[in-house]
Amino acid sequence: MPKVVLTDGLARMFTGGEKMLDIDAGNVRGVIKALDASFPGIGEALGAGISVAIDGEIYQDAFLETVGPDSEICFLPRIAGG
Repeated sequence: MPKVVLTDGLARMFTGGEKMLDIDAGNVRGVIKALDASFPGIGEALGAGISVAIDGEIYQDAFLETVGPDSEICFLPRIAGG
């Protein structure tokens, strides 16, 4: 089952501090829907200004990216430069 890793801030706000979760889904959109079903409001937070790393590769618009049964999905705040 794919493993989701959340930032400290997201974990504090939505999961009671739990940063690593097992979520059964086939793509990032499914992961977000499953998370939001368990932790209402997290879906909106993950849709705004969040990048996604799937097995170490970072995507900025990852909603349709496939996740495998052993994937690790990390939600990261986007870093702006200037």
